[in-house]
Amino acid sequence: MQSKVWKKWERHWAEFLGGVRVPITGRARGSAPDVEHPVFAIEIKYGNVMSSRLQTAVEQAQAAAEMVVAEGEKLPLVGITHRTGKRKLEHYVLMRAEDFKTWMERKTQT
Repeated sequence: MQSKVWKKWERHWAEFLGGVRVPITGRARGSAPDVEHPVFAIEIKYGNVMSSRLQTAVEQAQAAAEMVVAEGEKLPLVGITHRTGKRKLEHYVLMRAEDFKTWMERKTQT
């Protein structure tokens, strides 16, 4: 990975989500977000961080949302259940950043 590319993406996400990048000197690992935001604790990852299986799920959700336009606008979302141990499950929500931003903008307008 090119040196300092991750900083560029932290800045990008801070601007995109309306937050401020927290410089590495201003935080200890794991104790502060990459991006300071009034609502979210934002951690940024850059690189090959999403499997092709998750990418396919996002594409399927997007296609399904586009198919149901007659029923009203739907927000494409992927639900993920991950086994972290023999009995412990973690559940996550994944969506495209543009869809999230559009939803947030609409939410703040009402």
